[in-house]
Amino acid sequence: MSTAVLKALETLTDKSLSSLAALCPLTSLIPSHSCIRAISRDIGTAAKCMGVGAAMVGGAGSGAGTGTVFGNFIIGHVRNLSLKQQVFPYAILGFALWEAMGLFCLMVAFLVLFTM
Repeated sequence: MSTAVLKALETLTDKSLSSLAALCPLTSLIPSHSCIRAISRDIGTAAKCMGVGAAMVGGAGSGAGTGTVFGNFIIGHVRNLSLKQQVFPYAILGFALWEAMGLFCLMVAFLVLFTM
């Protein structure tokens, strides 16, 4: 249905809908107020869930980034054992930054889920 028809249907009351249904049997196909509200609520819930899913894609990236940081640290450590003390703080810094990005994604997902 077009938005103009839905807006017109929202102005009708349940009593006027029942009187219209008595005049024409085809008007029984017109959804009632509660049905329109339920449909819009379901669409809003679906949009929320899609937004939360999109926000959590960054959480998967955070896990992949953490694995990359420590994997490269291990490779660097194996290649030159004497540089462990110099490279380890950079690995921890990289880990902290990647995990912060994952937590930011989780925060945005919770904001979308519980505030809108």
